[in-house]
Amino acid sequence: MAYTSQGLIELGFKWEEDFTIVNQNGEHKLTWKSSNPQPTAQECESAHLSWESKEYARNRQAEYPALNDLIVALWENVVEERAASVIALETKRQEIKTKYPK
Repeated sequence: MAYTSQGLIELGFKWEEDFTIVNQNGEHKLTWKSSNPQPTAQECESAHLSWESKEYARNRQAEYPALNDLIVALWENVVEERAASVIALETKRQEIKTKYPK
């Protein structure tokens, strides 16, 4: 692996603003546009691998209940003393965590 878009983005650089990567004859060619120093290929690879290792978190986030659902469930549990919504939310949350383990 060498330079990857996701590795550079993980390092805080912006596509098109700081860099582009295009496929030329089967090779990925990096064009550096940023005034900041260009990271090494090793730094980019390390950042890319770090991003890949967080895939479970991205998958979980996509399936977790909406924040508004959580707020309503907590309100019902604390203020109205009805725990059904909180229990249902926690059940769903645990199912998602099992589906996408760390």
